[in-house]
Amino acid sequence: NAASTVTRTVTVVDTTAPLLTISGDQNVTHEAGLVYIDANATWSDHLDGSGTVTASGSVDNNTPGSYVLSYNYTDSNGNAASTATRTVTVVDTTAPVLTISGDQNITHEAGQVYLDANATWSDFVDGNGIVVATGNVNTDVPGTYELIYHYIDSSGNTASPVTRTVTVMDTTAPQIIL
Repeated sequence: NAASTVTRTVTVVDTTAPLLTISGDQNVTHEAGLVYIDANATWSDHLDGSGTVTASGSVDNNTPGSYVLSYNYTDSNGNAASTATRTVTVVDTTAPVLTISGDQNITHEAGQVYLDANATWSDFVDGNGIVVATGNVNTDVPGTYELIYHYIDSSGNTASPVTRTVTVMDTTAPQIIL
């Protein structure tokens, strides 16, 4: 007695979404002016294997603010992983740098016009420029004068001040006219 053949159809489907894992921290604080290199994310899937996924979005490393990078992956069967995100906060905590133009110590003849060479500043975020000193030089009165250069960047970081010393001297002999 032969039994009737019974058939079972098994349909194998992939309905499981891949898993995304952020490499590194989900929240990153990054110093402005420095190159930002993202750690990306990895994906793993039962059928497709695993790999690395690059973020969509961008980080402007020269502009303080918060930037969101998104990571997505869809497997070969159309199953999309849940989007993972990383927030990169660009901050400016680096003070600008001041550099005196010319000599730091100057001897100047009394009675002659004094023109200061000023100082320059440079900053990752703000760029660079010229700064004028506070203080003054009275060329009619021999003595020692200090000119101090200050600069504060747009993020409130204060440069270390630099100082120029100008010594006004009267070394010119008087002229006697008969």
